[in-house]
Parts: sequence; structure tokens; C-alpha cells
Amino acid sequence: MAVAFRNLNLVWGLKRPHESFIKSDRSDKGALFPNASIKLWVLCCSREEIFFGTHRRQVEIKKKSQSRLIFSKSTTHYSGNTNEGEKEEDIAKMTLIWRAIKLPIYSVALVPLTVGGAAAYLQTGMFSSRRYFVLLASSILVITWLNLSNDVYDFDTGADKNKKESVVNLVGSRTGTFVAAYSSLVLGIIGLTWTSLGAGSVQAIFLLACSITCGYIYQVHKLCPPFRLSYQGLGEPLCFSAFGPFTTTAFYLLLGSSSEVTSLPLTSTILSVSLLVGFTTSLILFCSHFHQIEEDAAVGKISPLVRLGTERGSHVVKAAIFTLYSLVFAFGLSRALPFTCILLCALTIPMGKLVFSFVEENHKDKGKIFMAKYYCVRLHALFGAALAGGLVAARMFS
Repeated sequence: MAVAFRNLNLVWGLKRPHESFIKSDRSDKGALFPNASIKLWVLCCSREEIFFGTHRRQVEIKKKSQSRLIFSKSTTHYSGNTNEGEKEEDIAKMTLIWRAIKLPIYSVALVPLTVGGAAAYLQTGMFSSRRYFVLLASSILVITWLNLSNDVYDFDTGADKNKKESVVNLVGSRTGTFVAAYSSLVLGIIGLTWTSLGAGSVQAIFLLACSITCGYIYQVHKLCPPFRLSYQGLGEPLCFSAFGPFTTTAFYLLLGSSSEVTSLPLTSTILSVSLLVGFTTSLILFCSHFHQIEEDAAVGKISPLVRLGTERGSHVVKAAIFTLYSLVFAFGLSRALPFTCILLCALTIPMGKLVFSFVEENHKDKGKIFMAKYYCVRLHALFGAALAGGLVAARMFS
């Protein structure tokens, strides 16, 4: 039996017990098996206690390390959220300043000048870069006057009471904004007049005067109470006239004049492109009212969108985009526009589709529809670049 038990120990991989455990009378074969069983049971129990004790300690250490890790992550997350909150405040403030500056809107100064200059180049083959940049700086000053004075008058009527990006609300000074606005106007008029006198174009001076007058009677409310045409929903026609036929044609006359050519003819080409520029400019103004219908209605500013509502207004935008490209093809078929203009303007159709799709999908969302006017600015800039590029290309390849 003892031999069998020893063999059994070898089979199960058990080590031989210490000598102190196996001291017994080998001749007493009946007592050997019980003592060995008890010793084996004690050895197994001690091994199990060691194993489970070690496992419990490992689990406790792991739990403690996990709790420390969770605490450390939560602390980091909290501090991260605090920093993010501070950054969001900074970003929000910078966004308001960006919206107050309205830098993309200054494309309404760049596009009429560039398209008018391209039309003059098509007619004469000449281009004066010095005169171009003087007119650009003067136009930017006039647009600055429009933006700042518009904020002043809307502040007076209460239309901008909840408009955080209003310059008056950001600066905190109505008088300071008013002075800055009319200082910009005076400087802009000086630049335009000086260039017009240098070109010897009385027609251009008259057209620019009409354009500035349209801007004045569009917005003014205290200095010229009988007008207030923007409050009667006539802002878009005034915008169309000012930036289209008046300004674009005036720049065409100024940039095409020289010592040899003092007066350019008013061709069907310049009339066509001026109408298209006025169309895209007035679309920007129309879409800028989507997010402030309630504020406009509260102060008696009856913009077209106050009359129509956002849903019908979105249909108007879609019809306007369709009309814009229909006019391009119509002017092309009548040979008022060269084929290169039709080709390049057709490349901007996806942008036009993006404008009316965005308005159609988001006209009820006051937070998102704010971006509609910026999509219109992109269309205005791209479409103007296509027109100008087409006119220049027509001259170069003719």
C-alpha cells in the first residue's frame, strides 16, 4: 500500500513531504495511509489558502488602482471642461466680433468694381491698377459707413436690441459708432470724387452720387424721417439699384477712361452685367432678414420676409436663383454677354443650388438660417468672379 501511494503521488505530480511529516512505523501498514491522507489534505488546504489569499490581495490592489485612475480622470475631465468653457467664451466673443466686422460683406464693394473694370477692359483693352485700388479703398470706406450707420439706426429703433453682434452693443457707444461711420463716408467720398475728376467723367460722379443716396435713404431714420424705405420693405430694390446699375456702371466708366478715351459708350454688355451684380447683391440683403423676423416686426420694420414668412421666403430664394441663371443664358443668347461668361457662370450653379437648398431646409431654424446670408455672399463673390473672368477671357481670345 505504501508503495502504491508513493506511485500515486508521483502520478499526480506531488512532491514528497518533509521528513518530519513521514516519521511513522513503516511496519504498521494500517496506520500509514491515514497519516499520509491527513498530511496531504493539510498541504492542499494551505496551498489553496495561499492562492486565494494572494488573489484577494491582487483584486483589492486592482480595485484601489482603478478607483485612483477614475478619480484622476474625473479631475482631469473637470479641469478640461473648465478650460473648454473658457475657450468657448473666447470663441463666442471672437465670433461676435467677426460678425460685427462683416468682412465677407465687403465683397459687395469688390465685385461691382471688378466686374465694371473687366467690362471696361473688354471694351478698351486697358486697365489702370492704381485707379482700381484707389476706388477699392474708397468703396470699402463707403461700405463701412453703411454697416456702422445701419447698426446705429437699428439701435435707435430697437431692432438690434437683442442683436449681440451689433457694433453699438459690442462697443457700448452709440456716438462713437456714429462718428466713425460718417468719418468713413467723408473719406470714401473724397477718394471717389478725386478719381472721378482725374478721369474727367461727370457721368461717373452722378452715378456714384445716386448710389450713395440710395444707401442713405435706405437706412436713415432720424435725420431723414420721411424716407425710411427699408422699413417699408423697399431695401432690396434700393440695394439692387445702388450696387448694380449705378455703381458697376460708374466703375466701368472710370476704369475705361484715359487721356485718349474720356467717355465710354453704355453697351448692352455693361448693362447686362450690372443687372446681374445688382441681383446677387440684393439677394444677400433679402436672406439677411431670415433670422430676425420677430425683431423687425416688433419695431415696425416691414421687410419682405415679415410680409411673406420664412416658408414663402424660401420659395422666393429658389425662384431668384432660377431667374439669375435664366438671365445669364438669355443675355448670352442675345449676345449681350460673351460665351465665356455663360460658360464660367454655369460652373457656379452648384453654389446657387447650395444656397436655396440650405434656405429650404433650415428656414424654420433661427440658429442655422443665420448662415444663409453668408452662403449668398459666397455665391455673389463666385458669380462676380465668373462674370469678370468671362469678360477678360473674351477680350484675350478675341
